Amino acid sequence: MELNGKAVLITGAARGIGAELARNLAGQGAKIGLVGLEPELLEKLAAELGPGHSWAEADVCDQQAVESATAQVVRDLGGIDVIVANAGVAPMGTVRQVDPGAFARTVDINLTGVFRTVQAALPHIIERRGYVLVVSSLAAFGPMAGSAAYGASKAGAEAFANALRLEVAHLGVDVGSAHPSWVDTDMVRDAGADSASFEERRKSLPWPANSFTSVEECARLFAEGIRKRRRKVFVPKNGLAAQLLRNVVVSGIGTFLAKRMMAKVIPQLERESQERGRSFSEIVEAQRPDKQS
Repeated sequence: MELNGKAVLITGAARGIGAELARNLAGQGAKIGLVGLEPELLEKLAAELGPGHSWAEADVCDQQAVESATAQVVRDLGGIDVIVANAGVAPMGTVRQVDPGAFARTVDINLTGVFRTVQAALPHIIERRGYVLVVSSLAAFGPMAGSAAYGASKAGAEAFANALRLEVAHLGVDVGSAHPSWVDTDMVRDAGADSASFEERRKSLPWPANSFTSVEECARLFAEGIRKRRRKVFVPKNGLAAQLLRNVVVSGIGTFLAKRMMAKVIPQLERESQERGRSFSEIVEAQRPDKQS
C-alpha cells in the first residue's frame, strides 16, 4: 500500500504508540485522523503534524462518540483507507484483588472498543478496499499472571481480528493484528513506577515476551505492517517466536516453570496493589472521561 495521500484513523492517538505512529505515517504523506480522550494533546499533535490532519475526542466505550468521531474524520479527510484500533489499558492486580469495574472497563476498551471502532469505520474501509489493524499484544499468546484482564482482552482482540479477516476478504479488505511486547511509553513507565515488582515480573517472562522496544521502533514496525497489509505484526520481530511457542507456554512443563517463578512475584504484586489502592496507573486514571473537567 502506498501511504502517501491515504487517510488513516488511529484511536488512542493522544500519546504513546498511537501518537508516534501518527508521526511516522504523516511523515510518509498519510492524512491522519487522531481519536482519543485528551483533547489538548490531540490538538497539539495535529498542529505538530501540520495541515491536512484531523482530531476528535471520543471514548471507545461510547458507541455514539465513536460514530461521531468517525464521521468527523471522514468529513475532514474525505474518507478512511486504514483504521488502527489502538486504544487500550491495563489494570494492575490479580483476579482475586482487581476491582470488578476495572476488569470490565479493560475488556470494554481493549475488546468491545475495538469492535465499536472497526464497525463504525468498516463501510468506509470497504469502499476503498482498505486495511484494518487491530492492536492486540504478545500477551494474547500466553498467560501473564497479575494481568488476567489485559491478557484475556488482548486474546479476544486477536480472535476478533482473525474472524473479521475471513468476513471481509471477499470485499478486498485486509485485516491484521499487531502483537507488541513491552514498549517504552509513558504509560508503561508510569506502571513501573507504581510497582517495584513490575520489572521483576517482566524479566521473569519467557523470551521474547520479556523484550523491551522503543516507541519509535514500534511505530516503524506498525507502519511497515500497514504498508504491506500484513496479517500479523510483531514487535519486536522476534515476537513471532511467542506465537509459535504458545502451546509450549501453556503446556504442563510451561505451567510448572511459571508457577515456580510467580510464587515470589505474585504476593509482592498483591501487596503493592493493596498499598496503591487503585487498579490503573495515574495516567490511565486521569484519562477517564468521568475524571476530566
